Amino acid sequence: MKETTPEVELIARPSIDYAALERFLKTQGGESWLQMRTEQDESPNPGQLLIEAGGRACYRSWDVGLNPNVTRVRKDQADYFLNLLRSGHGSVLEHANYSFVLYNVSRIATHEIVRHRAGSAFSQESLRFVRLDEIPFRIPESMEPLREDIVSIVETLEAFQVKAAEHFKLDDEGVPFHFKKEITSAMRRLAPEGVTTVLFWTANVRALRHVIQMRTDPGAEEEMRIIFDKVGRIMIEEAPLLFGDFVVGEDGAWRTEYKKV
Repeated sequence: MKETTPEVELIARPSIDYAALERFLKTQGGESWLQMRTEQDESPNPGQLLIEAGGRACYRSWDVGLNPNVTRVRKDQADYFLNLLRSGHGSVLEHANYSFVLYNVSRIATHEIVRHRAGSAFSQESLRFVRLDEIPFRIPESMEPLREDIVSIVETLEAFQVKAAEHFKLDDEGVPFHFKKEITSAMRRLAPEGVTTVLFWTANVRALRHVIQMRTDPGAEEEMRIIFDKVGRIMIEEAPLLFGDFVVGEDGAWRTEYKKV
């Protein structure tokens, strides 16, 4: 048995085509907004810039005078996002997507994560094609008193995986792939649901905020709390103006007064 710990890596973030954005802004009279942002920071945070651009497009609020109904424009980006969160204008948060690889996470966790399909995309390692020769597994803290029993059970299941592969001669030369796939698919039925795996997960900011709140709550499953605490810490570093309103309590829950964004 190979013991594992849930891990999270951010592997992709939004990218801005500044030339294309500037061409559009010139048609709206809003190029001064982009100039202001790039003067303040030569490399603006792309996710935050993209969401701000989407929000300002809704009101044509690039600058005062472009929309007669807009008499004041928030130039400070932190103030802009605070107002966005306060007003619940959450749809613009869906423009920025971030991709993570979650690994050494159980299939129990991935079964729960894929329920958050709104604003998300998933790609998971398939045990229909990937054969187990060892079983990666994490023993929950609450089960530590039964460690020896758990290790024994998992090692027995692990030995079966090896024995079954040998019985069906899956590693012999010339065995057709479709046969390997059929047997591998059947063998996975004898692997524990807690076997750890790999999940690529892409989610927009609105979905991320919702899932972080839901899955760090004290009532959430233990492994999920570990995973989404890591996701939250990554995102507060990655896009502080979009996640900086969260406060982590002593119980580990991520809370914000702007719940329904």
